[in-house]
Amino acid sequence: VQLQASGGGLVQAGGSLRLSCEVSGHTSSTYDMAWFRQAPGKEREFVAAVRYSGGSTLYADSVKGRFTISRDKAKNTVYLQMDSLKPEDTAVYYCATEWTGSAYKYWGQGTQVTVSS
Repeated sequence: VQLQASGGGLVQAGGSLRLSCEVSGHTSSTYDMAWFRQAPGKEREFVAAVRYSGGSTLYADSVKGRFTISRDKAKNTVYLQMDSLKPEDTAVYYCATEWTGSAYKYWGQGTQVTVSS
């Protein structure tokens, strides 16, 4: 199973970016998908998730109302639309899939998002 994250970059505060995570060797539509992020000197933190059943979503309070997670089952891809970006959103963003009950089993390589003030 491989997860390929892309779409990161440098953006000014208030701007938008859309991250993509393409999954291969795995049917992402049958598993939860999630995004995490890790800022320099900080622990990795949960950002958003989309359930395989029903497509319900969950967000961290820090991004609620600004970020939107979605999935394209036909393309086996999950997206993270990030609007109204803030400098504190600067981090490496990781996608993950297949919740085991205690952790996600598969992780992507990460994509850097930098928000300038």
